[in-house]
Amino acid sequence: MMTREYPPEVYGGAGVHVTELVAQLKKMCDVDVHCMGAPRPGEPDVYVAAADPALSGANPALTTLSADLVMVNAAAGATVAHSHTWYAGLAGHLAAMLYGIPHVLTAHSLEPMRPWKAEQLGGGYRVSSWVERTAVEAADAVIAVSSGMREDVLATYPALDPARVHVVRNGIDTEKWYPDTDAATGTLARIGVDPTRPIVAFVGRITRQKGVAHLVAAAHGFAPVVQLVLCAGAPDTPEIAAEVGGAVEKLAASRDRVFWVQEMLPTDQIREILSAATVFVCPSVYEPLGIVNLEAMACSTAVVASDVGGIPEVVVEGETGLLVHYDPADEEGFETRLADAVNALVMDPDRAAQYGRTGRQRCIDEFSWERIAEQTLEIYRMVSS
Repeated sequence: MMTREYPPEVYGGAGVHVTELVAQLKKMCDVDVHCMGAPRPGEPDVYVAAADPALSGANPALTTLSADLVMVNAAAGATVAHSHTWYAGLAGHLAAMLYGIPHVLTAHSLEPMRPWKAEQLGGGYRVSSWVERTAVEAADAVIAVSSGMREDVLATYPALDPARVHVVRNGIDTEKWYPDTDAATGTLARIGVDPTRPIVAFVGRITRQKGVAHLVAAAHGFAPVVQLVLCAGAPDTPEIAAEVGGAVEKLAASRDRVFWVQEMLPTDQIREILSAATVFVCPSVYEPLGIVNLEAMACSTAVVASDVGGIPEVVVEGETGLLVHYDPADEEGFETRLADAVNALVMDPDRAAQYGRTGRQRCIDEFSWERIAEQTLEIYRMVSS
């Protein structure tokens, strides 16, 4: 398993996916994890690939490729290379060439569909795009995390044989994510949230992709009784950090009960916030699936989400939440529709509660990690035969 993220360094949905998938696959086969970041002492099956120190201060794309080479060298005993995101894509591709083994690549997002990454990587964005194209087009199997993502993969890389692209969705651990009505962390009290008033929550990184600025703009139209808990940190760039910070400051000046939590909170504290929320909002402008929606649903919380990517495969309109159409040519309209959808559920708490109950059951029935691991293992068998 080749990945940038692995506990304790997990920043987004891809890291969650790898963590949960590895835990299940280890019950079915031998798994070595090759990751990046800090050393993981005491984990004999985890190998950390560090970039060449001579590249200190270099463009992040170059340090990533350097770590990839270390990763390939350490994977000599593997029988299948499975890479996640462009960060490990070249490692999987080169391991396949060097050792004559199949390469399975899971596409959690696509670089050409995230042009704002150029703000973060500069010229490295052209490098990451080249890496992704090279790895995707040569992979023995490509796993897309939603049917919508599969369509995007084939549209973006038309040279790819459709028979090599498979759908294995993200999952959710419903024993870790559940309605935590008796939470002992005291997170809401520490933040200052009033438990007697409706809560609208967001959890995610500050990136163009996650649509945080759209949510903050929409919140100007939320009903006065609403409290907004914005768990948003890890900005891609100083520029977007300043942009969102200014927008939140303006919002807080126009209405009360705006709570911005910028640090990365542990699972139990996020679970407390999601469980207490009347509505969870996912305003993403690009989202192959969106694990965070599953986390909210597993906590029995209604979801208001944009209708992009794989989100409609998770959030069922009129059953587990409300979908809001996103049109990049009408961003103000999107923000207005977001506010209207949030207000509709805030003003109808019985409906919101029913959506929440239905959402949790959907998570239990259709998004177990055990099933996802079984599907992944079957793809390993197929490419190895």
